[in-house]
Amino acid sequence: MLGRITAFLYGVFCYLVFLASFLYAVGFLGNFWVPKSIDSGAQMPFLYALGINTALLGLFAVQHSVMARPWFKNAWTKIVPKPVERSTYVLFSSLALLLLFWKWQPMGGIVWRVESLSAWAVLVSLYAFGWVTVLVATFLIHHFDLFGLRQVWLYLTGRPYTQLTFGTPGPYRLVRHPLYVGWLMVFWSAPVMTVAHLVFAMATTAYILIAIQFEERDLVRAHPEYAEYRRRVPMLLPVGSSRRSAAEEIRSVVRS
Repeated sequence: MLGRITAFLYGVFCYLVFLASFLYAVGFLGNFWVPKSIDSGAQMPFLYALGINTALLGLFAVQHSVMARPWFKNAWTKIVPKPVERSTYVLFSSLALLLLFWKWQPMGGIVWRVESLSAWAVLVSLYAFGWVTVLVATFLIHHFDLFGLRQVWLYLTGRPYTQLTFGTPGPYRLVRHPLYVGWLMVFWSAPVMTVAHLVFAMATTAYILIAIQFEERDLVRAHPEYAEYRRRVPMLLPVGSSRRSAAEEIRSVVRS
C-alpha cells in the first residue's frame, strides 16, 4: 500500500510539473520569455522538421487521450494505486508537453503578419484572454480534482474519494467546452502566424474536435444527464443549439 504522505508529496510534485509546463506554454506559443519558443532555434530541412513536429504532436495526442479512457484507467490502476492515478496522468501529460517544447523544430515562412497596432492589440488580448479562460474553466469544474491534488489530499486525510456531481457553472451553460474554447483562442491568436505555428494550431484544433467525441461518449456513460445537456447546449460556439438560442442561454444564466 502506498504511504499516504508519499502519495501526497508525489501528487504535489506532479502538479508542480504541470504548473511549470503550463507557464512555459504561455511563452512558448507567444514567442516571449522562454529560451525556446515555437519559432526559435536553428532550422533544419522542412520535411525533417515537419516529421519531428508531427511525431511530437502525435505522441502527446495519443498519451493524452488513451490514458484518459476508462478502459485504460481500469487496467492502469492494477499497477498504479488509485489515489495517484490522476496525478500520474497529469505527470505523463506534462512530460509529453515539455518534450514537445524541447524538441519542437521551427519551420520558417510567415503565413500572416499583422501590421495594424490595433489589430495586434486585439490578437494579443485574445491570446491572454484564452489563457484566462482555460484557467477559469478548470476551476469551475474543480481544478484540484482535474489535476489530482484532491485525490491525494483525501487519501492523506483518510477520507474516501467521491466522484464529482455533474454541473454546468457559468460559461458551461452557454457552451459545453469553454476549456477548449480557451485553448482555441490561445492557438490561433497570433499577430505573426508562422508555418510552424500554423501546423501546431491546425493539429491541435483537429485533436480537440476528435477528442471531444471520445470525451462526451465517456461523459454520457458517467452522467446520464449529459445526453440532455449535449442536446440542449452547443459544443464550442454559443449559437446553433437545437432547442435554445444563445439569448435564451444568457437569460437562464441571469435568472440563476
